Amino acid sequence: MRKIFLDNNSTTALDPRVLQAVVEELQAPPANPSSTHWFGMRAKERLRKAREECAAFFQVPPEEILFTSSGTESINLMLRGLSRKGHLVTTEIEHAAVEETVRGLEKEGMSVTWLSVGSFGAPLPESIEAALRADTQAIVLSLAGGETGVRIDLEAIAALAEKKKIPLLLDGVAYIGREKFSLFPAMQAIAVSGHKFHAPKGVGILVHRKDFPIAPLLTGGGQEYRLRSGTENLPGIVGMARALQILGEKQEEIRQKILHLRLHFEKELTRALPDLLINGEGPRISNTSNIAFSGVDGETLLIQLDLAGIAASHGSACSSGALEPSRILLRMGLERKRCRSSVRFSFARTNTKEEVDRSLEIIVRLVKDLR
Repeated sequence: MRKIFLDNNSTTALDPRVLQAVVEELQAPPANPSSTHWFGMRAKERLRKAREECAAFFQVPPEEILFTSSGTESINLMLRGLSRKGHLVTTEIEHAAVEETVRGLEKEGMSVTWLSVGSFGAPLPESIEAALRADTQAIVLSLAGGETGVRIDLEAIAALAEKKKIPLLLDGVAYIGREKFSLFPAMQAIAVSGHKFHAPKGVGILVHRKDFPIAPLLTGGGQEYRLRSGTENLPGIVGMARALQILGEKQEEIRQKILHLRLHFEKELTRALPDLLINGEGPRISNTSNIAFSGVDGETLLIQLDLAGIAASHGSACSSGALEPSRILLRMGLERKRCRSSVRFSFARTNTKEEVDRSLEIIVRLVKDLR
């Protein structure tokens, strides 16, 4: 049975060109970028080149690229240097890496405003402005929601942050690789994860302004400008740099391909099942469809899809062995029944129209059978 992967918000396939770069680095002579001998100096040069390639993508100086192990680590580094005496604005629908970290800071004394986003699926600039205070030290947001794909009005929010002179801190994990990224002056940091855009797992980036406060989570040898000690994952970093290079060269072409697949998927699915509902009313990134199939249990549909060779997601967390409705959808104010019937499909440039058409055939049949 041919398998079809429509869960690309969880991870993406390794691009063959990225794999080649990783393998070449793995096959290189043994070397540590911190060593001062010939081997170490060659490794340090490859690390420098990779940093410059990543910096070119984000349009920042190389010293503002901090390599990490993941988006989660990048988010923690981004947030844990903030003062516990100030105020922070974020939303109720952030990824767990943001929410759990901020809740920890809240317990340590930080004042936090948790904005509701409603069925729109993203915070409105005016609601952010209304929440700002004299002691607000940061606005923390996802560029796009990983479950619904709804994106923030980045231009308007960045302009607001710049006007109020408040740092804008961004979780870019669900966004980079799907949409073109533009840097705005108010942005002080953005967290990125390599495996979301066809790079290896276990490598990420925190893009940060030089004067942005960072409290190191790891101390030791002083690698990464003394902000993240530990021998660098050079194969992963080289692979991630190659993935960003590919994105930089083909971003609009990639976006258009993914968007075409998503629009075709939604059009044909709506034609066959006109009573379905798409979760998230706001504008979405190119690749995400979170769909409620009325009269169908989402968990059951996912199991049936898996048996038919299609990977999708419930967008839910497993607690004590029981699959619960998505906290994100519930916090958007959607009915529990609708949340339980929802399934997330997320596309990548590796998907084909033939795969989408085959998936449509199977999804429609399964939904009708389950009803």
